[in-house]
Amino acid sequence: MMRKTLVLLFGGQSTEHEVSCRSVLTIKRAVNQEKYKVLCIGITKSGEWIPVEKEEAIEDGSWKESAERAMILPDAKLSSVLFLGKNGESHLEKIDVVFPVLHGKDGEDGTIQGLLEIARIPYVGCGVLSSAISMDKVYTKMAVEKPLAKIGVRQAKYISFVRSQWENQEKIISKVEAALSYPVFVKPSNAGSSCGVSKAKDREALKMAVENALSVDRRVLVEESITGRELECAVFSGKEGQVESSSVGEILAAAEFYDYDAKYNNPDSKTELHPDIFGEIEEKIRKAAETVFLAVDGFSLSRVDFFLSGEEVIFNEINTMPGFTSISMYPMLFKKKGYSIEELVEKLLESAFHRP
Repeated sequence: MMRKTLVLLFGGQSTEHEVSCRSVLTIKRAVNQEKYKVLCIGITKSGEWIPVEKEEAIEDGSWKESAERAMILPDAKLSSVLFLGKNGESHLEKIDVVFPVLHGKDGEDGTIQGLLEIARIPYVGCGVLSSAISMDKVYTKMAVEKPLAKIGVRQAKYISFVRSQWENQEKIISKVEAALSYPVFVKPSNAGSSCGVSKAKDREALKMAVENALSVDRRVLVEESITGRELECAVFSGKEGQVESSSVGEILAAAEFYDYDAKYNNPDSKTELHPDIFGEIEEKIRKAAETVFLAVDGFSLSRVDFFLSGEEVIFNEINTMPGFTSISMYPMLFKKKGYSIEELVEKLLESAFHRP
């Protein structure tokens, strides 16, 4: 059997660059080497595309020092990677499938997906539209509002605005204070892993939080603060309209909220794969996760996050390329369901060839 050529894209220009470098190692080690020839291409924070052969170079970051380049061409007849050697030599290599292990902006937001669509290269993950909608917290809320209401699940109350509107700060602050009560969460609309997210307990803190969010994105979301447990559900779809959800896991954050540092750098943050919740609550969360996934036209994979306040299920957000590190919930939840990491990666790669 001739092996298919698989490209693993990792790194990227987002604030989640380091997480991606860890995720790709997990995925690379799980790929069936008898079925796939694996090519790794790292994208630096400044946007250089570099071929990487050794895992050690990913682990220590030395891949970024290479003078070689590798880029996916948009030419649909070629469907290839162009390799440029450090001495100017070049060659093309045909690609069969791409796994864009990229979290956050310029990877999880429809941009890379658009390139792969133009090049007619099968790829793992959600498509252009669902990636773009899900990356933007405001548009996600618009897309899922009615479908969730039908099954009795709500989302946090919010207001949103863009940078130009913030020029009239007093008007925006008055609008926030009329609609919501302190404390509130302030988030950039387009960002992942809680980057740029702050909790504001008063007016002055709100101003600082908005400035922080605007440093990440031009659109800002201000949400009510919800006191509750943080629960997550993984979903998979290998065929249009069919969604398989995992069991529900719980995040036990070692900080006031589960920000980037609490998620990846604080050893006291933990994940619980067997949370103490009623069966009907878990089933409601699983159904809500599937509902959200379908509402944004999801395909292949996503992780959907919720709050549980008392017995009320409240939707938080969806991640269309969740982490695959050793502490990431997506692979752990499907492992609990019976899929080894190798089986899960194989299912994801197969989904690329059945994209609707």
